[in-house]
Amino acid sequence: MESHLSLSDQKFIHKFKAATLPPSLFNHEAHLRLAWLNIKRFGIKDGIVETCQLINAYVIALDAENKFNKTLTVAATKAVYHFMLKSELDSFEDFIDTFKRLKFNFKELMAAHYSFDIYNSEFAKKNYLAPDLLPFD
Repeated sequence: MESHLSLSDQKFIHKFKAATLPPSLFNHEAHLRLAWLNIKRFGIKDGIVETCQLINAYVIALDAENKFNKTLTVAATKAVYHFMLKSELDSFEDFIDTFKRLKFNFKELMAAHYSFDIYNSEFAKKNYLAPDLLPFD
């Protein structure tokens, strides 16, 4: 298996919840896919909660708790939602192909919202920090 995209949405979620998705497949794009699926299933508010809970449980199961970043997870989910509001695409692959900025210019996108480093801050890893430059939708 080379990519998370080789899994159906249902299988991807199942493997993620069971912590049997190989860590090599949980890349940035897979993170965005998880957010997209959870927003589709639960709406933005509960989608954020579900995405945070699933990723946190996944990294704990892999003994990699230091990999979870609450601010980044919430911000990424809100960024996905922003672009979802601009389309009615039914597949994640079509979505990410349409909004390539999420995949290829994510750090620049976050820099439009945050003037400080959300990637390395221990506080940001444990607590959601709202953007200080540009709020999310």
